[in-house]
Amino acid sequence: MALTPHVYARRLGVLASVASLAALTSLLNAPTAQAAPPTPISASAARAYLATVTPKTEGSTSGYSRDLFPHWSTVSGTCNTRETVLKRDGVNVVQDSACAAVSGSWYSEYDGATWTAASDIDIDHVVPLAEAWRSGASSWTTSKRQQFANDLTRPQLIAVTDNVNQAKGDLDPGKWLPPRTAYRCTYARMWVGVKQYWGLSMDSGEKTALVNVLNGC
Repeated sequence: MALTPHVYARRLGVLASVASLAALTSLLNAPTAQAAPPTPISASAARAYLATVTPKTEGSTSGYSRDLFPHWSTVSGTCNTRETVLKRDGVNVVQDSACAAVSGSWYSEYDGATWTAASDIDIDHVVPLAEAWRSGASSWTTSKRQQFANDLTRPQLIAVTDNVNQAKGDLDPGKWLPPRTAYRCTYARMWVGVKQYWGLSMDSGEKTALVNVLNGC
């Protein structure tokens, strides 16, 4: 049966309404917007910097200890760097009088998982402490290493799933990238920006991996 113009128009309107409802439902089911680490340098700025980098053979971990990068430092009152990042990166985070997160939710950008217990969250050093040591931080003062390990100004700290952070360990992008591929561009920008600011070297495998990721951004 042929449709009259009025019926045809009405059906198109229903279809449009269904599409709009589907889009709205998808939006409502998406991860809640939340705070995040400071915005990293742009992909173009990261690529430009990498073009100036001469790869350098990585140093050894001889003499390395996490104790040489004192953390977590007090930020304000009873709040240290870890609790500050948990509050920043979470949603509806409630802290007790000691600044410990007692409730909230955290979306881990590395793997796309959401957690409701702070004990399931690690604060990752985007550029790991041991990696920094091998890349030039071994010659820094303890004070400078402390500033690096507690850096809230650069995108060096992020709340992520604990076992994903542990799987990363002290690996650079030549050996590890976030399993959630949608975050790799951001991660590469974060990594390059941190290394650039702190004057840390890069080895050839690390640089190649970063270039490959950023060329797709």
